[in-house]
Amino acid sequence: MSDPTPLAVVDGWLTGAERLVSPNADQRPPGELPSLLVIHNISLPPGCFGGGEIRAFFTNCLDCSAHPYFAEIAGLRVSAHLLIDRGGSVTQFVSFLDRAWHAGVSSFEGRERCNDYAIGIELEGTDTEPYTESQYGMLAAVCRVLMATYPAITPARITGHADIAPGRKTDPGASFDWPRLRAMVAAGHQPEEGRTV
Repeated sequence: MSDPTPLAVVDGWLTGAERLVSPNADQRPPGELPSLLVIHNISLPPGCFGGGEIRAFFTNCLDCSAHPYFAEIAGLRVSAHLLIDRGGSVTQFVSFLDRAWHAGVSSFEGRERCNDYAIGIELEGTDTEPYTESQYGMLAAVCRVLMATYPAITPARITGHADIAPGRKTDPGASFDWPRLRAMVAAGHQPEEGRTV
């Protein structure tokens, strides 16, 4: 399967993605480049797709009176680097060179504070509903360009939120087809196609 759109990373930003800057970010530790990809899911309200609530949430603009669930998350300050919606469109909230607030208390291969060294990718979805063809295609393309840009990210370092925060988080859930993603990434990944950062 070919990439849905040609992608590159320039100065920490994904070309072709809509840029909507979140205030919920800060600097990575000095000299730290991304070395882990963490896949999440999100839907707001839970199980509902297609609105602008996720974007509003990540930019601290969510109207917490619009739905009873929103009162439960009022005051939370979170973000991710990318959101891939059900149609495969990408919004970037935080430069890959900066630390997005997506992982929380977390650990990968014995190293804590995954936000310090991870890129967080949110899929619009739930643990139980299948993700779309468009989401898998775009996610695989994004994984490939990020692996080419940041060589410390290898296929073994693409993981789920549940894997870095077991017992606390469950996403991207049982509905996520890891073998499919890994096959798509392997089929199209060409390390010699490096990108400028």
